[in-house]
Amino acid sequence: MLLGIIFVLGIVNFAIHKAVLDSDHPLLDTLPASFRSGGGRFALAFEFVVLLTAMLLAGHGWSAAAWAYGFYSLLNGITAWLILNGRM
Repeated sequence: MLLGIIFVLGIVNFAIHKAVLDSDHPLLDTLPASFRSGGGRFALAFEFVVLLTAMLLAGHGWSAAAWAYGFYSLLNGITAWLILNGRM
């Protein structure tokens, strides 16, 4: 069950991350060029590593990894909402 929840949150995180990268918000200019080049491939690869780590840890009985990934997803959602709605 935990793996399914983490997987769904991962899909949402990827969608949010891609939307923020495509927004051309001025805040993105402060990121290193490696995070922005190629449509943000490095940033999305990092997102994948975070997702994979959370799934592996949760799959081996570390339920705290699911809670940590849920909190991470919540922060991603709030930050994306602030950026995409022009509040930041």
